[in-house]
Amino acid sequence: MTRILTLAALAVVLAAPTARAQATAGSAPVNDWLFAEAAAVSGMAEVTLSEIGLQRATDPELKKFSQQMIDDHGKLNQELATLAARKRVALPRTVDVRAKFCAESLNGAPREHFDRCYAKAQLNAHMEAVAAFEAEAERGQDADMRALAARTLPHLKEPLRMIKPIATRFEKEDGSEKSER
Repeated sequence: MTRILTLAALAVVLAAPTARAQATAGSAPVNDWLFAEAAAVSGMAEVTLSEIGLQRATDPELKKFSQQMIDDHGKLNQELATLAARKRVALPRTVDVRAKFCAESLNGAPREHFDRCYAKAQLNAHMEAVAAFEAEAERGQDADMRALAARTLPHLKEPLRMIKPIATRFEKEDGSEKSER
């Protein structure tokens, strides 16, 4: 019995710092310049993926979505670059390895699977972007960067709202094709 109580007490002691860290992690500040770099890479990747989507998608909704993303992210990328230059922060000029791999994967996807793969890639990209911009808008330290994130957030949530049902539709269609086999 003493051993069980000792183990329980030890578990409480060991869990307490973790619980405190989790409780305060949501309020911990984010690094504005890491956010700016991540947002720049994400924005460039979005334009790259959308250009591929504009060329290869067969679904009219995806083609329209692609053009909107090229226009919207082109403007956002420029706004971010202007702010970063004013703050004397160098932003990456190319996409990261992950975005390159995603673009290559989409370019190599068979035509009959492209729309599904592209919609899923867009859904993932927008979910990640919304999370990053929310963190910056809530916990960023630089007022200008925080304001940019807060202003941009609705413009990221709208495409996320648009792409979710499209991606879901393709997943359902793919699932029904597999069950027919």
